[in-house]
Amino acid sequence: MTHRLKHGLRPLVGGTLLAALATTAGLAHADTGKLLLTSGVSTIAGSAGGGLTPWAVIGSNATEGEVGVSAYATRAATQDYSLNGYGVALGLHDRVELSLARQDFDASPAVALNGIAPFGVTPGQHIKMDVLGIKLKVAGDAVLDSDSWMPQIAVGLEHKQVHPGSIGSVLDFLGTKTSGTDVYVSATKLLLAQSVLVNGTLRYTNANQNGLLGFGSAAPGKNSRSLQPEFSVAYLINKNLAVGAEYRFKPNNLQALGAAAGLGAALREDDWKDIFVAWAPSKNVSLTLAYVDLGRIVPGITNNRRQTGYYLSAQVAF
Repeated sequence: MTHRLKHGLRPLVGGTLLAALATTAGLAHADTGKLLLTSGVSTIAGSAGGGLTPWAVIGSNATEGEVGVSAYATRAATQDYSLNGYGVALGLHDRVELSLARQDFDASPAVALNGIAPFGVTPGQHIKMDVLGIKLKVAGDAVLDSDSWMPQIAVGLEHKQVHPGSIGSVLDFLGTKTSGTDVYVSATKLLLAQSVLVNGTLRYTNANQNGLLGFGSAAPGKNSRSLQPEFSVAYLINKNLAVGAEYRFKPNNLQALGAAAGLGAALREDDWKDIFVAWAPSKNVSLTLAYVDLGRIVPGITNNRRQTGYYLSAQVAF
């Protein structure tokens, strides 16, 4: 690798949204061939990529013939909700990634649903979700192919299990399932000369609010899966600092069901997006701060407010 490649790439590749870039400034061991940040950061679902969407890269510091591990913790908060998350990922020979994540979503506003029907939602109720992920690199290499138009391509799945607590009665009313599996394909392209990384992911899913409100819907809502695109871009300012953005389309499965029940757009689901600044103070630790816009989340109980706020993520990798 050239001197320019080693230093021009560092905080770029890891950096993108919500948990993006800097969250894994330590994605390369000094004694391995993998460059810093070339394995992305931990997404909210635990896989390597940006904060909101997976990339085709494989997490940890492991290169071909090696095994590596990373761990992360995140905190996001908006006007009415908050989410804490943590997890680990295992990288096998820079080809296979296994990840496990736990999300804890503060759904306190849901107690207002008791005014619509006797759901029995407990004040201060949280929704928890476990995510088991696997990703396989099938073509290309983000670093080695940086001088061509060939992207790195990977396929993956995320199996999600929701623990809704007293909100389970609401999910029953909506006709949603408490477990589901997303399947996706990602393509990641590093434009080294321009200090830019771009990623596109196509997800096949029926998850509501990423799965926190279950999967699918009773009629006339959307119960079947649909294809939802996701995009990331990151720009390197200097070797320790990057900025970027992500946009994630959402299926909005529940709105038609809510409208049929006389609730109008009370169950509407909007696309997610963010803008981030990522900082890599060392090769094994990184931090990302982002402005997030999650649109409306069950707007019928939050006065139709858009859920904007912050996202903070930290990661260590070996």
